[in-house]
Amino acid sequence: MTAEQVSESVRARIGDALLECTPAGERRLYLTIEPHALADATDELCGNLNARFVVNSATDQREQADRFLLSYFFALDEDDGYIALHTAVPEEEATVASITPTVPGANWSEREMYDLMGVSAQGHPDPRRLVVPDDWPDGVYPLRCDFEASGKPEPAEDRAVPMKQPPEGSTVVPIGPYFPTQKEPASFRIFVDGETVVGSDYRGFYNHRGVEKLGCSELTYNQIPFIAERICGICGFVHSTVYCQAVEEAAQIEVPRRARYIRTILLELERMESHMLWTGVAGHIISFDTILMQTWRMREPLMWLCERLTGNRKTYGMNLVGGVRRDIPETAHEDILGVVGEIEREWRMLLSAIEGDSTLMARLKDVGHLARAEAIVRCAVGPTARGSGLAIDARVDHPYAAYDELHVDKCVESGCDNLARVMVRLREVLVAIDVIREALETMPAGPVQAEIDEEIPAGREGMSAVEAPRGEVFHWVLTGQDNRPERWRVRAPTYANLQSVPPMIAGDTLADVPIGIGSFDPCFSCTERMAVVDTRDGSVREMTREEIMRRD
Repeated sequence: MTAEQVSESVRARIGDALLECTPAGERRLYLTIEPHALADATDELCGNLNARFVVNSATDQREQADRFLLSYFFALDEDDGYIALHTAVPEEEATVASITPTVPGANWSEREMYDLMGVSAQGHPDPRRLVVPDDWPDGVYPLRCDFEASGKPEPAEDRAVPMKQPPEGSTVVPIGPYFPTQKEPASFRIFVDGETVVGSDYRGFYNHRGVEKLGCSELTYNQIPFIAERICGICGFVHSTVYCQAVEEAAQIEVPRRARYIRTILLELERMESHMLWTGVAGHIISFDTILMQTWRMREPLMWLCERLTGNRKTYGMNLVGGVRRDIPETAHEDILGVVGEIEREWRMLLSAIEGDSTLMARLKDVGHLARAEAIVRCAVGPTARGSGLAIDARVDHPYAAYDELHVDKCVESGCDNLARVMVRLREVLVAIDVIREALETMPAGPVQAEIDEEIPAGREGMSAVEAPRGEVFHWVLTGQDNRPERWRVRAPTYANLQSVPPMIAGDTLADVPIGIGSFDPCFSCTERMAVVDTRDGSVREMTREEIMRRD
């Protein structure tokens, strides 16, 4: 489907409410529409054109245009394209119709839009606070330009976010914020009838670091990659790559082919070490620590290799806008091939052992069921989606770096359960090794950094996606003045996948909930606040950071 066909289909649906159509090459389409047509345009894209909702964003443009720019991003995976729907609302009418009734995967994104920018989605089925804490004052929106990046408003009276009510007759079992089998803090309320899960609720975002705010107010274009790498401790190179690619697209910077190959090699090394780490964690969750010890032992030489190549075991510090900071010389090829070759030998043995272990099969097979249709409406990505039969992989569907010149097998399973998600990751380690070998064999000579002689002009935008180990990472950059973006929007894969937990664990026994949650390799915030239950009346409130610090 071409950009012209997409725009004509949207125009047939919303008529004159389509104000502007701007193709950007063959793979990008920017549509500007009237606010009242947002729901219909979304329905046309997702319902009739099989587009996948990615994320939405709000930009404070009151100073220059007296408006909030609202941007909704969609992927056409079968046609290698991304679409942006832009609309605008004035401050006095900062509202738009919710698309969540049509696209359940937009739930968090629209709630965040209100919390951080003050633009509400009318008709949203669950308009509770999502990002800002319970004691955050009303009318203060931290992503607006008039809020300082270092600002800290006086706390308002603590108004605990209403909790989802459990079904009648069920019992509430808290998992988190600290739980023995979870590698990071996460706060779930599991509703059980006996031992069977009948519902759940989640409260997160307690350690919001304001990364997007820093990127739009404090940091320059080439400082942001080093902050982007801190978004995720496992997918650091992914985030710096996807950010740089978004800026490069906006500024029309041509990255040297050799730099693209180096990015590809490092991305696949990162995929390997992430999947190996997760496999060990998954084994630990189901009390099979032999897997934990063996996979982490196998992973260690890979981390040493990354240190030899980049100077760091993780958060490599390799990316800049326009390319990479260091080359991978031919003298390092033998070292890389030796490490990944030994991992391949041991990994095939591990794969065979897991497939033949009846105890593992009992814990994984037919548990944590996420139906294909549910994965679609929840906008799941990565191994979570591919484990439910959705053959989406940004490396193949939306090639970037050097993937347009390399062969990548999509690892897709139809089991829709924990086992399927495990098998996707196990197989992807072997695919990553094949990609690394091919990239080393075919990598061209040449520079690793583009010459950038002119300032990046303001008012341009770029969309980029990279297939992280957990799934698609998406960044959008709107260029601005003073050598920094006007807006930088980040969507990590856990943001999409975590919304699939309720249907995934429904019907399972309580003992299977930890591996169900862990099966999509969630990346939570580093710290949760403490919840306090008053045993006299059953009321619940969450302690602020200051209250915790005052306690002995």
